[in-house]
Amino acid sequence: MSSIAFTNIATLVTNDQTVGNGLLGVRNEVTLVIDKGAISSISSQVPSGVDAVVDCTGKSALPGFVDSHTHMIFAGDRAPEFASRSRGEKYSAGGIRTTVDATRSATSAELSSNAQRLLDEALSQGTTTVEIKSGYGLNLAEEARSIDIASQFTDETTLLAAHVVPDEFGNDPDSYVRLVIDQIIPQSRAKWIDVFCDAGAFTGEQSEAILRAGIKHGMLPRIHANQLQAGRGAEIAVALDAASADHLGASTNADIEKLASSNTVATLLPGAEFSTQHTSQLGRRFLDAGAKVAIATDCNPGSSYTTSMPFCIATAVSLLGFSVEEAVHAATQGGANALRRSDIGNLSIGSRANLIILDAPSYIHLAYRPGVNIVSQTYISGRSVTTWHK
Repeated sequence: MSSIAFTNIATLVTNDQTVGNGLLGVRNEVTLVIDKGAISSISSQVPSGVDAVVDCTGKSALPGFVDSHTHMIFAGDRAPEFASRSRGEKYSAGGIRTTVDATRSATSAELSSNAQRLLDEALSQGTTTVEIKSGYGLNLAEEARSIDIASQFTDETTLLAAHVVPDEFGNDPDSYVRLVIDQIIPQSRAKWIDVFCDAGAFTGEQSEAILRAGIKHGMLPRIHANQLQAGRGAEIAVALDAASADHLGASTNADIEKLASSNTVATLLPGAEFSTQHTSQLGRRFLDAGAKVAIATDCNPGSSYTTSMPFCIATAVSLLGFSVEEAVHAATQGGANALRRSDIGNLSIGSRANLIILDAPSYIHLAYRPGVNIVSQTYISGRSVTTWHK
């Protein structure tokens, strides 16, 4: 099937202000046509000669969600850790090592099967592009294995060998940093390089050295920054022109100003804020400063065990100070910006036909009906899909 006309769309989000209204480029009661995997026209007329027609009466359509921050290559879960936080214990990075042990013990087939399960969940709720990090192997062979598995599912693979210092290097973190720089990075086939620059993980100096090593080997930088406490993460992101600085819950006003004046996207992770019981108006601070903002799931077994971008949209609105329009934009175009992709995250003419149909008359229902999956159809490159494929 080459061309499809989606007719009678009650509300269409394009993220293209040249063809629609407001931040989301909204059109009402229109027909969207896709042809050969791309958006070909938006009009009030139903064109002749299309191969198929999908009647969207009473429904809305928008770009597929772009989840630009996930940790989907892992084994096991950390439900007891979540229960402890519900009783008042604070989150720390230490629980990551629990997942490292489980991941190292799992077979590649088990890791791949778990990733497929998570991606199918994400797809069913409208995600059409996913970034996947390593970070639960923390040695040469295991980090390579994680990237190989992630590459089965996405081209947006990220080496996060610098997630935490593994137990075997507990008293000598600098030796582990040298292993990452001298051996793991040069042998990795990941597109992106990342580091957890925060308390309990890596210092600013270590983080910058790791990112620079990745850049030297052709990787593109992104960074976990200021989740647990303020530090140099945002500063490093801006200095290295990182595509994205992520988490940012402990950012100072100076950090926010630096990011707002740069090309680096501030990627906020509502699932982590929910899970770790942080409820500040974090998003409002970045948005009001004029920063480029994305939201992502941070899917991982410790601090954000969700694959649902609609949940993250609702949480961004309820806890982080986003308007519905800002949250939807951050989950689509914002995520694309965080991956430096112009072909996704919008429904401009010529863009890739990654779109979702909501069983609701407006995108507002993504936040208005929290916990309810209203995604009725998902299309990737113009094809209706129900199982994740690369």
